[in-house]
Amino acid sequence: MTITLFDDSARDSLLPLTFTRPVARLRVGILTIAEKWAKRLDSDVAFLTVAYLQEKFPYHHDPVSLFINGSVCPDEYLVEAISKLETGEALYASDLLLAARGATAESGIPVIDLEGFKLISYARDFSRIMHPEHIFMQNEEEILRDFELVTSGRTSASLSSTNTVLGDQIFVEEGVEAECSTFNTLKGPIYLGRNSGVWEGSMVRGAFALCEGAQLKMGTRIYSKTTIGPYCRIGGEINNAVIMGYSSKGHDGYLGNSVIGEWCNLGADTNNSNLKNNYASVKLWDYANDRYRDTGLQFCGLIMGDHSKCSVNTMFNTGTVVGVSSNVFGAGFPQHFVPDFSWYEIGNNAEYRLDKAIETTERVFARREKELDTVERGIFAAIFDLTKHYRNIKTKL
Repeated sequence: MTITLFDDSARDSLLPLTFTRPVARLRVGILTIAEKWAKRLDSDVAFLTVAYLQEKFPYHHDPVSLFINGSVCPDEYLVEAISKLETGEALYASDLLLAARGATAESGIPVIDLEGFKLISYARDFSRIMHPEHIFMQNEEEILRDFELVTSGRTSASLSSTNTVLGDQIFVEEGVEAECSTFNTLKGPIYLGRNSGVWEGSMVRGAFALCEGAQLKMGTRIYSKTTIGPYCRIGGEINNAVIMGYSSKGHDGYLGNSVIGEWCNLGADTNNSNLKNNYASVKLWDYANDRYRDTGLQFCGLIMGDHSKCSVNTMFNTGTVVGVSSNVFGAGFPQHFVPDFSWYEIGNNAEYRLDKAIETTERVFARREKELDTVERGIFAAIFDLTKHYRNIKTKL
């Protein structure tokens, strides 16, 4: 059986992170939401998402398909309730559809036909990712769940004796290379993914996840509630942040209470503020409503969409949102919202031409022995068109 993870209204409230992926492909904890469901239900996954993403993330129709809300993270009680659904039944929490078995839907239109379905109420609490800040807010809880899910019944590989480990909540996959570093698991578990690396002098405090092929450079300082996604290269100081994958923050600088997409690059000594000087709650740009939204959080840093970059010594204000495929550089603080496909010099925002953005991405992909295919190009073009109205452009680069 293949389960179908569908997008709902959370897709819009999670932009810019969901311009380039279905909601269930967001990483929170060790795994993506899709990987969590696949592992718990021992099933393949498909996606019901917007039309321009559907070819990259295919929809698989099955007459007895199990549809699951892609913004919801599984736990043992929710998995049990969904597993018990019969064909023609749908599970709801108040007015939120959690899951349905045997429904129908049209590819590229994330709307599910539930006419005639029996509605079943779910009363327990559950975790749902609805806004970008929820990713770092819920990351510790999801690391704990994923750690148990991924390591249960398995034996950890060993670490070199040059390292110091406090406590015993550490799991090391095959191929990990780590030397002369400190791992503190007294406050939470530490997971080191396959073929990941921790270079000399790094200090890591759990809960923490270092995913497959990722690296911590020499002297990196990692605080709790942090996830470094696959094939990232990271240095400096990071606290309660999630970096999705294939991104680089290779040098000193602080990143806190933040979410960074894939294929991003933060220049040397990039720093973000995560606390306002007046200690007031932080507002973030909300794509769904075209305005700033009060998060109610005192600590909230940087949200950066896929393929965006910033120059050396960039300083991000508290609660900054950078869209997809933007470049940020220059002296001073950028504005709190840098639109998608911006070539943003402090005080001067120009449009980053689509052809130039694609050229750069081709070079970035080539460094990782990947190819920017026609599907990816189509996604770039769709996002470029969808975000035109955010760019108040006078010149083009």
